[in-house]
Amino acid sequence: MKRILFLLLASLACTNAHAQATADLLISGGPIYTVSADMPMVEAVLVKGDIILFAGSLEEAQQRVGAETRILDLEGKTMIPGFIEGHGHLLGMGYGLQELDLAGTSNYAEIVDEVAAQVATAQPGEWIIGNGWHQSKWDTPPPTEVKGFQTNALLNEVSQENPVLLNHASGHALIANARALELAGITDESLGVEGGEIIRDADGKPTGILTENAMNLVFSIVPEDTLASHRTALKAALAEIARNGVTSFQDAGSERLDIEAIRSLMDEEGLTARLWLMVAGWNEQLLAQWLQKEPEVGLGNNFLTIRAIKLSADGALGSRGAWLLEPYADRPGHSGAATLPMETVLEVSKAALRSGYQLCVHAIGDRANREVLDQFEIAFHGEHSDARFRIEHAQHLSLSDIERFAQLGVIPSMQGIHLSSDRPWAIDRLGQKRIEEGAYVWRKLIDSGAVLVNGTDVPVEPINPLASFYALVSRKTLSGTPPGGYEPGQKLTRAEALRSYTLNAAYAAFEDDIKGSIEAGKLADFTILSGNLMTVPEDEILGLVVEQTIVGGTTVFSRSD
Repeated sequence: MKRILFLLLASLACTNAHAQATADLLISGGPIYTVSADMPMVEAVLVKGDIILFAGSLEEAQQRVGAETRILDLEGKTMIPGFIEGHGHLLGMGYGLQELDLAGTSNYAEIVDEVAAQVATAQPGEWIIGNGWHQSKWDTPPPTEVKGFQTNALLNEVSQENPVLLNHASGHALIANARALELAGITDESLGVEGGEIIRDADGKPTGILTENAMNLVFSIVPEDTLASHRTALKAALAEIARNGVTSFQDAGSERLDIEAIRSLMDEEGLTARLWLMVAGWNEQLLAQWLQKEPEVGLGNNFLTIRAIKLSADGALGSRGAWLLEPYADRPGHSGAATLPMETVLEVSKAALRSGYQLCVHAIGDRANREVLDQFEIAFHGEHSDARFRIEHAQHLSLSDIERFAQLGVIPSMQGIHLSSDRPWAIDRLGQKRIEEGAYVWRKLIDSGAVLVNGTDVPVEPINPLASFYALVSRKTLSGTPPGGYEPGQKLTRAEALRSYTLNAAYAAFEDDIKGSIEAGKLADFTILSGNLMTVPEDEILGLVVEQTIVGGTTVFSRSD
């Protein structure tokens, strides 16, 4: 009894000493939203080292300020917990910043012009690589279409010697010119690819469009990345992350070289965002290696955690590769397809549970989501209620499967911005009934008890949390249409939207005890915005900018600089 009393008194003494410690930094002078249920707003925050020392009244905070305490006056600006990108592709983002950016193109002719300009300055035989085109977003259709896609005829005219590879915005299709197809050995006689498609015209000639697993035919001959090129891409990505107020990034599919480059920067204390990685489960050797050891958590003073595995169960709506229960409305007889056997999902689910890993599975179509939920349910076998397995995207669901997320404890990791970008054309793929019942149903998922996570799927979309936040609360395109939003009953409140980008995302990574809200004892990761995200008129949300990004009490981006 005496020992218990001694330990209790010692603990109280340590807690009191911690609470009364002199702060390194005092932040006040503007609205501070904590995403804490106990105290949603505070006047001031104190930081000691990289930890939040106190969050509460300014009067009490000032009692813990010393001569060396730095003062950060918000000057009316708004501070929130640092945005957590719930699903992105870190190295893809970094390389995309160095390649042709086709996201803003409005027709095929613009893309061809971009390629022609690149060819004019390229070395003979040099690869021309670009990302971000989306045929369903163009203002005019291409001159020739096959199965809803353009052909490579115009690309062949402007680039006969340089191989061209242009990735679809979804990452689930590409277009390659004739030179690239030649180097890949793709001819009229090439066999089909399981889990993918070489799209051909009426004469059986490849059009240059490859989807899903067929894309690997070209990817396999592109010059390999190196550790040096990865480090360059990683630094570019980290800078863009900081500019957008993101303090933590959940990478959806890290390969061996990705992990090596991240470790090398971490060892040099060069990471400016906290990284949480899903190991690329399609790399069987890499998967086996990680399943043989325990997850790595909180490396480099909580800058790197590797504790999840990523698989992909289907493709995307844009490429008509999402696996549906019923055929596409705009391609009768075609329902997409699985990109891996469901037996693999079940096998990896069980292995992940044994080894302490989360499993995160890409599933967009309603059939893909149902099949993955089925495998999770079998693997859980009524146990593992806190495994926090995830379905990445969960974009289109059958009504009967929506409540299963909460029932199984499966986390829907969704991206609000996909509604803004995809909804205008997604109705052509699914039809009105399926869109209204089960597409982008954030409200239905939350009301059923699911923990919703938000993100951008960068580089599919720009890493702009404000755009995704706007989509969640307005259900409009970024141009503000339609006036009431698409399926307005599925809108989130601003508090729910902010939570999906902070504390929920931390929960989905087993990190809600150290981040995601502004509370004493958590990491001092903050985003400071030019205006009040929670109160400005809806049409002003997109006009807000990130003024400062703070990670572990250190400013990693300041607009004033």
